[in-house]
Amino acid sequence: MKTDNSYPNPDKLPNTITQEEQTNKRGKLKIFFGMSPGVGKTYTMLQTAHQDLSKGVDVVIGYVESHNHSETNALVEGLEIVSRKRLDYKGAVLEEMDLDAIIMRHPYLVLVDELAHTNINGSRHARRYQDVQELLDNGINVYTTVNIQHLESRNDTVARIIGVTVKETIPDEIFEMADDVELIDVTPDVLLDRFAEGKVHVPFELKEAVQKFFRKGNITALREMALRLVADRVDKQLKFYMQQKQIEGLWKSGLHLLVLVGPSKSSAKLIRWAKNLSYAMGADLVALHVENTQVLNEAQQEQLSKNIDLARQFGAEVIITSGSDLISTTLDIARKENISHIIIGKSGKQSFFSSMFSKDNFVARLLKESGEIDIYVIEPGFETKQYKKKLSASLDFSSSFKSYFLSILAVFVAVILCLPISYETGYQPISFILLFVVLLLSMFLRLGPVMLASVISAMVWDFFFIPPRYILKITELEDLLALCTFFVVALVTGTLTSKVRKQERLTRRREEKTNALFHLTNQLASAKNTKRIIEVAKEDINKYFNVDAYFLLQDGDGKLNKKQYNSMPGEFTESEYKIAQWVLKYSKKTGKHTDTFSLNEYTFYPLKGIKTKPGIVVIKLNKKFNGETELFWDTFLTQISNTLEHHYFAQQVKKADLLDESDKLYKTLFNSISHELRIPIATIMGASDMLITGMYPETARNELYTEILKASTRLNRLVENLLNISRLETGKIAPHIDWCDINDLFNKVADNLKEDLKLYHLEIAIPSSMPLVKLDFGLMEQALHNLIYNSCKYSEPNTTIHLKSFYDNGYLIIQEMDRGRGFPADTLPLVLNRFYRVGNQSTGGLGLGLSITKGFVEAHKGTISVENRQNGGARFTIKIPTEVSYLNT
Repeated sequence: MKTDNSYPNPDKLPNTITQEEQTNKRGKLKIFFGMSPGVGKTYTMLQTAHQDLSKGVDVVIGYVESHNHSETNALVEGLEIVSRKRLDYKGAVLEEMDLDAIIMRHPYLVLVDELAHTNINGSRHARRYQDVQELLDNGINVYTTVNIQHLESRNDTVARIIGVTVKETIPDEIFEMADDVELIDVTPDVLLDRFAEGKVHVPFELKEAVQKFFRKGNITALREMALRLVADRVDKQLKFYMQQKQIEGLWKSGLHLLVLVGPSKSSAKLIRWAKNLSYAMGADLVALHVENTQVLNEAQQEQLSKNIDLARQFGAEVIITSGSDLISTTLDIARKENISHIIIGKSGKQSFFSSMFSKDNFVARLLKESGEIDIYVIEPGFETKQYKKKLSASLDFSSSFKSYFLSILAVFVAVILCLPISYETGYQPISFILLFVVLLLSMFLRLGPVMLASVISAMVWDFFFIPPRYILKITELEDLLALCTFFVVALVTGTLTSKVRKQERLTRRREEKTNALFHLTNQLASAKNTKRIIEVAKEDINKYFNVDAYFLLQDGDGKLNKKQYNSMPGEFTESEYKIAQWVLKYSKKTGKHTDTFSLNEYTFYPLKGIKTKPGIVVIKLNKKFNGETELFWDTFLTQISNTLEHHYFAQQVKKADLLDESDKLYKTLFNSISHELRIPIATIMGASDMLITGMYPETARNELYTEILKASTRLNRLVENLLNISRLETGKIAPHIDWCDINDLFNKVADNLKEDLKLYHLEIAIPSSMPLVKLDFGLMEQALHNLIYNSCKYSEPNTTIHLKSFYDNGYLIIQEMDRGRGFPADTLPLVLNRFYRVGNQSTGGLGLGLSITKGFVEAHKGTISVENRQNGGARFTIKIPTEVSYLNT
């Protein structure tokens, strides 16, 4: 019997299919990978390109650096080279790869050397790997080269080996997403020989350490790293292939790693180490930062932002939370996120006093309370230990000089006020007053000023109040004990109160963010249209981030609308619209404080929905968001994006429903018209054929002529109804209002229907004092014609049809009544709808007559209603606002 782990997770199969579809749309990336300069990456890449060229592949060189090596130059010949882009930089003209020219040329394969290269200022992207990503997004295949030293996650390890930290690195994601990695490997002896012969180009950052770098032991270590990395990649590819093809085998259960991120430089080392481990284990990575009561200075905030950005660059899920107890908060998050391993830095050595007052150090307590979660502890480095020492020893003394001055002033003011009363009360009660001052200061000031006030208050109590006065001397033992007690109580209470205030500030800040998100979500939920969604988003962004936001939404075809519901302060140029369109296409943040279009004054953020890209948002940032604010901003944009996407899909559903209804309407109309046209046409054709082919007496011929006339009249009525409903749908009905006599109107309608009314009694009731009214005679004639004709179709012969009219308080009232079968009660609201027919009627028709009547009445700004009569039949009531004239009455 097989366990559940012997099969691939079916929940991941849709993601696998989606990933495969996205991969098929992108270009293919092949990396020629080496352990160091000189192994032959560029040479091998050019050789492979020539092989592809011989097979008919369209190959061009986007950027290749031969370093004047004759063998490399020989391989460059015969390959098409896209001219480089020339840029001015500090008075010199430098060359870079022309990204736009390659995209316009759109070859099948392009060669791009030195993937980790930093572009010149003024280029679209800051780094060459970003150029390669855009080429891939445009469906162009890329060959490129990179060394192990340029991988971000291996940066620290390589630095220990070669003694220099390489500044030009690429995210591991680029290496991991490559479709093919070819390891260019030579033995250390061969590489050392090449170096001795001058065949190795050494990067600028390695020139200082070149002798140390090219040692056999170092090269061997780098070679092992490169081989191990490629082996791990092959292992992952095998597992992915087995999962994709649903091949049975041993499947790893989900592993989730959590790394703690702080504001020290050594946190970057933890993150890199965690990334390496997660890659080797095939595990997901979560980066956690826990805010505590410690106030970070600007440098620490900046370093924290860099560490969080590095974690995001490695594809880690970033979680920022707050809590006074780091261990409890960390374990709580770990259990909620189903973390299997936690990675932390090793604590520095504790002092004698720290060990006395600390029950367990951080690592020991975490190991004790972690339960089934595994803990990885690595050496954090000097910077982390220094930071921890600062946290534990110096606490928070970041207050301004003004705060310290206020604390001193408050103590001396209390002394001045207490001096007159101290002769009556004695010196003991004065200590409570000074203690109260310290507590009061702790509610408004930070720890440094509070501790200073505690020390000064103890000293002034001794100097001004404890006998002998005005000298720092205590003669009585009980006074000395009282002074020591006062100092300890003041210090402890002040410190605890300050910590409570810090925790309160932290809680309040977290609550403010929660309330902000709740307010945004609530406002967006109540927004009825896109315009209101944008208004709410702009208001809340301005309120909580203090920046003006400008939204550009797409039109449904992947293009941004320039005319939006909001306006941008200042001129928004055509080039900036092109940048905005680029952001929509590639879903990447660009502009100021980024590596792409960094010279622009605006920052462009993509709005990413779950399935679509609603648009982008543009803001003008004077200072880059810190890590905490950036995460809060991303959450804000996610809420806005999801609301815009939901509204967009709701509109699409409405359109789909309308199309569906239109399709049903079309089928109904087509079937009805076919039936209605067939009958009169068949009658006309049959009667005409009989008149042509047969000899009939005059009486029979007249009957045939009459049948042709009736069929023609019916056909004409059908065409008129279709034309009228078409005019109503397009809004081309414009009443020509003029004075009208209701008697003339009713008589005209009765005369037109005299043949249909032969079997019925038509009774017309119009008051003798009926004034002239203003309306469109032709439209109302057609409206009444349809009502009476409808009654003729559905009433029994020899019944009476009533037509009456009167004027009442500014309204013309017309009522048409019959004694037919009436309407079922549940169909009354539908009777006046287009193409509606009650039940299975055999009387024919398209169901347009009553809806046309309704349209003509509404064109007069009037209303029409229908109801069943008490003893059978229906009553239609028309109510039209109109002017009147009694001149002819």
